[in-house]
Amino acid sequence: MPMLLEAKGLRAGYGPTHVLHGLDFLVEDGGVTALLGANGAGKTTTLRAVCGMVKTEGEILLGGENIAGWATEDIARRGLAHVPDGRGTFMELTVEENFRLGAYVRRDREVQADFERMWAWFPRLRQRWKQQAGTLSGGEQQMLAIARALLLRPRLLLLDEPSFGLAPLIVQEIFGIMRRIRAESGVGILLVEQNANLALELADRAYLLETGRIVVSGPAAEIREDEAIRRSYLGY
Repeated sequence: MPMLLEAKGLRAGYGPTHVLHGLDFLVEDGGVTALLGANGAGKTTTLRAVCGMVKTEGEILLGGENIAGWATEDIARRGLAHVPDGRGTFMELTVEENFRLGAYVRRDREVQADFERMWAWFPRLRQRWKQQAGTLSGGEQQMLAIARALLLRPRLLLLDEPSFGLAPLIVQEIFGIMRRIRAESGVGILLVEQNANLALELADRAYLLETGRIVVSGPAAEIREDEAIRRSYLGY
């Protein structure tokens, strides 16, 4: 498959503190890549580096175009959407208003059709259409954050800890929806997730980070079946 995203020698940090130390990773067109590792390993910083939120060194190729050093809004215009940890919904606005903000920059005539597609993937959100986002459950807020990002019609979706703080049944529901999104939309996904087992079930490719460096990489199915890696790094 062609590569949608390719990082080469990616370095990033905050002020004088270096967090990422020369990462190389890939996301295939329409594929899912998982970034795994303990808290503080550099996973969230990697997503922030890809979308231009921190100063970086190295190359970040999106569709073959080097976007390293670009402003975040310019990267978004090239087809990248980011769902940060903490969900990032506009709590004071309704579900409908969050949807309309997600599609605000679009000038095509398929916005309503995309609303209906989001309703098919996230039927709870249709039921909550006029409800204020801040009154939704945690799982519904996560669904809204993902739906709003998808309304940008991105080529690449960055997801940071979509299961964080959610009940196991809701987590299973969200990952089931993500499988459907992948199959039906063709969007590529770069996923940061503490639930390694679920992430490896969804992903094609996985990278395990430790203190800002990649220590294990390969097909997700192989990493999932490697008992030594599971015991040493993934804790299951």
